[in-house]
Amino acid sequence: MHQLILNNFALHVALAPHEQEQALAFFQLREVKKRTWLLHAGKNGRYIYFVKSGCLRMLYTDKSGEEHNIGFYPENWWVCDIVSFFNEKPASNAIQTLENSEVYYISLPQLETLFQTIPKFERFFRILTQNGFELYQRRITSQLYKSAEERYLEFRKCHPGLEQRIAQKHIASYLGITPAFLSMMRKESRV
Repeated sequence: MHQLILNNFALHVALAPHEQEQALAFFQLREVKKRTWLLHAGKNGRYIYFVKSGCLRMLYTDKSGEEHNIGFYPENWWVCDIVSFFNEKPASNAIQTLENSEVYYISLPQLETLFQTIPKFERFFRILTQNGFELYQRRITSQLYKSAEERYLEFRKCHPGLEQRIAQKHIASYLGITPAFLSMMRKESRV
């Protein structure tokens, strides 16, 4: 039942069986319907989420009301507005489910207790943060210097099969292009 998250922990730390049980006790599991908001911009991000099934997105809404997708988080990915979560400040971004999903979640006080109970988790979350920062930095560089076609191919490589699961408008927003241009690129890439 909990194998996916345990396997995720094992990517960066080795846990004894009793530590696995202890760690799981800190997380809650929740089923979430498609289009549910887990975080609204302007609210404090109280949880960090691990996606057991389904897919989430993080987005920023500009002053004109246009949504800009920052990232997609399918199975086996972690997501939170990191500034809001760790600094207990209002979030700049929002998090929404794109599919019916199951997520594990943990609050900051519980995470701090987990760090004290099983210190290996400080290493685990440090590595997650480093990897997330690297991904974020690559995304910014990609937006600045790569063509739309290159960004699309990079998206497909990073998220294989995801484009069949989520709306084209969300992918286009993530790539910084229109849905019509994305449709044209997709047709050309099938040739």
